Amino acid sequence: MLEVSTPEQEMALGVDFADLYERSELHKRNKALTEQLNVPSPGSKQLHFPTRYSQSFFSQFLVCLWKQRWSYWRNTSYTAVRFFFTTVIALMFGTMFWNVGSKRTRYQDLFNSMGSMYAAVLFLGVQNAASIQPIVHIERTVFYREKAAGMYSPMAYAFAQVVVELPYILVQAATYGIIVYSMMAFEWSAAKFLWYIFFMYFTLLYFTFFGMMTMAITPNFHVAAIISTAFYGLWNLFTGFIVPRTRIPIWWRWNYWICPMAWTLYGLIVSQYGDVKDVLDAGETTEEFLKKYFGFRHDFVGVVAAVIVGWALLFAFLFAVSIKLFNFQRR
Repeated sequence: MLEVSTPEQEMALGVDFADLYERSELHKRNKALTEQLNVPSPGSKQLHFPTRYSQSFFSQFLVCLWKQRWSYWRNTSYTAVRFFFTTVIALMFGTMFWNVGSKRTRYQDLFNSMGSMYAAVLFLGVQNAASIQPIVHIERTVFYREKAAGMYSPMAYAFAQVVVELPYILVQAATYGIIVYSMMAFEWSAAKFLWYIFFMYFTLLYFTFFGMMTMAITPNFHVAAIISTAFYGLWNLFTGFIVPRTRIPIWWRWNYWICPMAWTLYGLIVSQYGDVKDVLDAGETTEEFLKKYFGFRHDFVGVVAAVIVGWALLFAFLFAVSIKLFNFQRR
């Protein structure tokens, strides 16, 4: 049938099958039958479904989470490389800054310790954000097809994508934190250690969610990488380590307060040294130096922790909204 009805065969036979069918009795009967079937029978009711999806939002979320869990479990190249990179960076930093956490008598000792925190956030955070973008890009292709089929809502998919990252990043933060905290010989206090793990965990979370968000608002991970790099440069400049907040010009200081890395560095430094009364070589205590030079206060650590959690929630929410609103599928 396909061979006979090709345009070449129509030209050879001298007929137009579409025109021939349109003028046939069969076309007239089919058209009349279609019009008859379109008229509802007496007493019939309009079809109505109480919900758009056959399952509740929570059921959709659980199914999407189950699917994402297996997808991550089978994607060994992504998870293994991320954990391997984290372990290597932790060992590298631990040996490079060996025992630096116990040295509190000189300004340089403090700057060395702060430098280790600053570099760790930059290394691990950017690596997390960059490595998640290709994964989201691949998963989004499947999501477009299943969304078009009405299988689940975009928000259920987005929340599952966010939640599946939580245990992986927890293991990553714990691995890095235990290795580095012990090798750098920070103060073995339960509160200080838990604060260190807390800030590293939510920092890796908001970097990962930031990478997911940039992927959700761009057509491919190449564009997402370009946009992300621009933000990394700005965040790096306004962390408060290269130029302390107290020395940033007042007209640029607002950038410090909207820089996620600045809040991370604030929390890491203050939780470790903000309450230390050791006297430095210049005669002032560590606490006084941090307050005067960086503007860091130990009693502000609770607010910093809340803001760090807020950054992670904000990027996760923007990812979910972007997945729902934007569609870069090419037909």
